[in-house]
Amino acid sequence: MTRHVLYLVLLLVPLLAAPPGLAIPPQEALAPGEAGRVAEIVDGDTLVLADGREIRLVGIQAPKLPLGRAGFKAWPLAGEAKALLAALTLDKTVTPGFGGRRGDRHGRVLAHLFVEGGSGEAAPGGEKLWVQGAILEAGLARVYSFDDNRALIAEMLALERRARAERRGIWADSFYALRPAEAAQRWLGGFELVEGRVVAVGRAGRNTYLNFAEDWRSDFTIVVSRRAGQMFAEQGIDLESYQGRRLRVRGWLKSRNGPMIEATHPEQIELLEE
Repeated sequence: MTRHVLYLVLLLVPLLAAPPGLAIPPQEALAPGEAGRVAEIVDGDTLVLADGREIRLVGIQAPKLPLGRAGFKAWPLAGEAKALLAALTLDKTVTPGFGGRRGDRHGRVLAHLFVEGGSGEAAPGGEKLWVQGAILEAGLARVYSFDDNRALIAEMLALERRARAERRGIWADSFYALRPAEAAQRWLGGFELVEGRVVAVGRAGRNTYLNFAEDWRSDFTIVVSRRAGQMFAEQGIDLESYQGRRLRVRGWLKSRNGPMIEATHPEQIELLEE
């Protein structure tokens, strides 16, 4: 066992003893699935049950491993993330919980996972440990949400913010640093968290554009489709109100009249304190 893996195992002790409401969300918010024993760990956010079900931990993105992809370089701390998931779940019985779409195009189950704490004993109060919460608490994943799977995002974002503030895991590595909007062009093609101040909000066709500089042809922009805009409206968010405000947005950085991230649901955008 490497020193890094030993540290992660020791880190689990306070996590498994965490009081309800900290790393353990209300399971009542999710539809329960069929329990199973974990037989294999694929990477830091994917595992396989003994009955053959492959489960992708919904709502988070752990550092990626090559997994047979030619020329793909492992992201920093990918091995540590896999080791943490193994320490939490391998050979243990886990129960999936569903708060949105239940499967992806690869045939994987999309679920939150809950496991008995420690050496098989229940966590305090008889609750089960929330795997996503424990990984985020350790700083070995980022929140990675979708418009059709939005359950518990607020809880996950809170855990991510705390881990980042304390520079745990990935948050001490520049590979995962928050990116300033004015320099976003440097990280095209990656999944990034970008921060900046919205200079102007405009509409064209079916889209709303949150522009972070005067030149919309080259600045960083958040694009919100009309369909996604309806989700913002349903939550009482007027996109125009973002003008002049500092935001953090997460997503895949693409190039369209400068660097851009498409926001498909409100939880991708965090309003920052001034």
